[in-house]
Amino acid sequence: MLEINYLAVVVATVVNFIIGFLWYTPLFGKAWGREMGYDMNEKPDPKVLMKGMAFMIIGNFLMSWVLAHNMGAWSFVPGSDASNALGTGLSAAIFTWLGFYFPNDLGSTVWERKSWKLFGINTGYHFVSLLVVALILSHWK
Repeated sequence: MLEINYLAVVVATVVNFIIGFLWYTPLFGKAWGREMGYDMNEKPDPKVLMKGMAFMIIGNFLMSWVLAHNMGAWSFVPGSDASNALGTGLSAAIFTWLGFYFPNDLGSTVWERKSWKLFGINTGYHFVSLLVVALILSHWK
């Protein structure tokens, strides 16, 4: 039976939301907005902003929940119990990012003709958020 710590999933969801806020607001918000072609003098519609945040929370929850399931499924592999929580979290984050996020970020950069600066901002966020979520989930079983 797969055991999932739902409190850890909820905490990871909230922490990931905070990381997203920090990443796309004070850290890289202006550069990201310029690379996306937004008018930096125009304030976003509050309704659109709230809708975006709601969908981000749902997406963060789904990412944390599915990652918890994937990490839990790997616990059935013989010898996996030899890895500590740090190793488990790092492996889960790095391989998930490398196999699923990084290729999609590359594809959207090339096919949608986005800048490599935007690629760095987005894929950096994906890596950091996966790393933090995986570490929360692996340490808080």
